[in-house]
Amino acid sequence: MQVSSPSPSYIGRFAPSPSGPLHKGSLVAALASYLDARVHDGRWLVRIEDVDEARTVAGAAEAILHCLAALGMQWDGEVVWQSARKPLYQAAFERLAGLAYPCGCTRKEIADSRIGVASDGAAVYPGTCRQGLAPGKHARAWRLRVPEGDDARIGFEDRWMGPREQDLAREVGDFVLRRADGFWAYQLAVVVDDAEQGVTHVVRGADLLDSTARQIWLQRCLGYPTPRYLHVPLVTNENGEKLSKQTEAPPLDLSRPVDELWEAAAFLGLALPASARGSSTAFWEAARAAWGTRFGRR
Repeated sequence: MQVSSPSPSYIGRFAPSPSGPLHKGSLVAALASYLDARVHDGRWLVRIEDVDEARTVAGAAEAILHCLAALGMQWDGEVVWQSARKPLYQAAFERLAGLAYPCGCTRKEIADSRIGVASDGAAVYPGTCRQGLAPGKHARAWRLRVPEGDDARIGFEDRWMGPREQDLAREVGDFVLRRADGFWAYQLAVVVDDAEQGVTHVVRGADLLDSTARQIWLQRCLGYPTPRYLHVPLVTNENGEKLSKQTEAPPLDLSRPVDELWEAAAFLGLALPASARGSSTAFWEAARAAWGTRFGRR
């Protein structure tokens, strides 16, 4: 497929976690982000989000990259690995002095506070350690203070889901920057990576929609620009569960790459002519045109 020269005004990315092979759910997110970048003549970056080294499966990242190439999704530039970027996260963390604080609470203690449960299923943090660690407590994790009152309401326009708003103080609470196991939290790593790579448009699965307000707040604290967001619906199994390694989602069948791409495009609501199923070239031409008709405006 012919790809035009990338435009620096649009930089997108696909950022899989190497906890297993690509499956139909992750392909939907990859396809959407790839098409959006190509429709806007932008750059499409690939970042391996292996900051959580405990969940990294040996060989999974290489298998993901092989799968993307086999499907015809060629990325721009070098692949970035979060595990090699820890100094960047440390530097950003140090810039948050005065906003970040140590927390000595266990998960059970937070759950027992009964403040509430966020939409992602996590317990809302009650602010126990905001004013300092209690006697006998030691720092387990580090958290970021969220604003209060009207400032706690973080809103944004999602290109698929429409206008969204979240009250960070009421619905989330102060969130983790560095985990009790010593790993950098996803929220910090993804915000630093997107800013450092100049990402202007984030296209990803709706399971991360709830994280967006936290990331926007962190961007503001660090003086980073906020990208535009588009969250695609999740592919689920027969039990209504998101496809993932935990739900034993099968890997993609690379012996039929166009069929896999066709099914992902259909899930995204892209109406492609039957002729687009004949070859990889025909598929990409039709898919790009269909995505451009729906999401061509930035």
